[in-house]
Amino acid sequence: MHLLPRNVWLLAISLSLFMSLAVFVIFLGGIIGQSLAPNPSMSTLPVAMLVVGTAVSVTLITHAMSKFGRRSVFLGSCIYAVVVIAIAIIALELQSFYLFCLSTLLFGAVAATMHQFRFAAIESVDETLNATAASTVLIGGLFSAFLGPEIAVLGKDWFDTAFVGSFLLLSICFILAFLLLWFYHADCTPELRQRQSGRSLRIIIKQPVFIVAVSSATLGYIIMSYIMTATPMSMHVIDGFSLTQTKFVIQSHVIAMFLPSLFTPIAVKLFGLSKMMIIGIVLYLACVVIGYSHNLHNYWVALILLGFGWNFLFIGGTSLLPRAYNDIEKFKVQSVNDFLIFAMQGTASLSAGWFVFNFGWEFVLLSCIPLLLIQLIILLWWLRNKPTHTI
Repeated sequence: MHLLPRNVWLLAISLSLFMSLAVFVIFLGGIIGQSLAPNPSMSTLPVAMLVVGTAVSVTLITHAMSKFGRRSVFLGSCIYAVVVIAIAIIALELQSFYLFCLSTLLFGAVAATMHQFRFAAIESVDETLNATAASTVLIGGLFSAFLGPEIAVLGKDWFDTAFVGSFLLLSICFILAFLLLWFYHADCTPELRQRQSGRSLRIIIKQPVFIVAVSSATLGYIIMSYIMTATPMSMHVIDGFSLTQTKFVIQSHVIAMFLPSLFTPIAVKLFGLSKMMIIGIVLYLACVVIGYSHNLHNYWVALILLGFGWNFLFIGGTSLLPRAYNDIEKFKVQSVNDFLIFAMQGTASLSAGWFVFNFGWEFVLLSCIPLLLIQLIILLWWLRNKPTHTI
């Protein structure tokens, strides 16, 4: 870890501030949505809009980075975030559900920028340190697990309109991120070179390594987002657990998403990427089984397992993806990868509220099993048919 350059550490700290937005919206989006929505089944729409906005923005963000460089886009995103936070505050003051959904949709561009941090970190190190750099940046998510929910609760009653103070505190996070990212510097492959060289996407996406990398990261995000988005609704709205208890479970989940990053490089060396991702699938299946009961302890353990499973699948897929492209192909491949991940995640988040209110928590969990089994088969096939030294 001590061999990593300054860029990686700046990105890790900045990620904790950027990701506090995502945790904040996931924690409060459904609760605010439930108070504003014309129909309870639309309560999670604000959360889903964040993911939809991320998917829609991915291509624009990566194109902007190829043209202007990562640093300029990182800094611009901080300013943009503060502007959108102002829109969210106006929505709360007006008690406008659809304006609030628009604000979370616009937040998607900030999230799309944040998800480029891991690639920026990988580009700052040698290939042998890919997993270490990616996991180090994701350690920043540990702090967001505390920061997002805490500022949501801390500022809740500062003003007559609930949660306005929470959004004001959130804006401070992006002012701090701007100051940190000012010191980030990295070369960007010129757009002209990107156009002149490299294989077509049709060739790249047919590679087994691309399929395995993208399917693992995408499946990891789909299941995690689907269950996590439904959890506050199931716990707080349906089962009647307090906001504090719900916050505790969500915070524990987010911690579990990023805590394994401290040990992921060791896991990669011990098991290899494929076996590590298979372990992630097994952890997801355990989450489904344990989460079937509605008591607080089961919610807590299930969401922790969900976080561990996501970490293994997402870091595994992220670390494997660079083996599918050359440096001059990175922006277009990263764009396709993130678009697929967040488009599918958006569908999962959008459907979570509808399924949990109409079919129940148990259905949400059981509906994950077919996808998990399909991905397990893909990973077992990959493990069996690739030389062990490559992964």
